[in-house]
Order: sequence, then C-alpha cells, then structure tokens
Amino acid sequence: MNTREAIMAFSQSEKIKSGIIWVSHALELLRGLPIPEKPGAEKTIKMKIDMIVQEIRLAKNVTGDPDWNDIEAVIDQAMVMINSGVAPESVVHLTQALSRVTSIGHRSMSILKEKGLL
Repeated sequence: MNTREAIMAFSQSEKIKSGIIWVSHALELLRGLPIPEKPGAEKTIKMKIDMIVQEIRLAKNVTGDPDWNDIEAVIDQAMVMINSGVAPESVVHLTQALSRVTSIGHRSMSILKEKGLL
C-alpha cells in the first residue's frame, strides 16, 4: 500500500466505521419501537447501509485493497437479515464488518506512522 492508498484507506475506514456504529445503535433502538414505527425506522437504516456500501466500493476503488470485498459481503449478509424481518439480529454481521474495517484502518495507520505522516 503506497502513501496515497494508505491515506484513502484510513479516511474511508473512519467514515465506514462511523456508519456501521450508527446502524448498529439504530438496530438496537429498533427493538423498542412500537410496531407502526418500525417500517420507517427500517427504511432509514437500509438507506444508511446503502450509503455505507457506496463508501466501501469507493474505498475498494481508490485503494485497490481486496479486503473491502469481504466487508461488503458481510454487510450484504446483514442486509439479508434486515430484509427477512430479523433486523436486530443483523448486528452480529455488522460487528464482524466493523472488526474488518478496523483492521484495514489500523494497517493503513501503521503505514502512515512508518512514513512519519501521523
């Protein structure tokens, strides 16, 4: 990973981590919502997940790191669970995605530290 790719990977990882954390919290809150409010909340969550997937694809394109593909696959699994009506249980997949994004961020940050840029 060159310097430019490391900077982009670090930046994207921070945005994606933030989004995953937001969605995870929203899914936990979804459990306590009254039934009439759940469809609207799920729609908002799905839109946020779509935004996260777009950021993952951007990260893959600008860094060339194939590890982003694995993260997108895990996010897709979470989306399947949400679409199947078991949205709160998808947090397990989001936690896996968060761990993988954190690993990419850590790896890119290490490269930037070695080069004296952080």
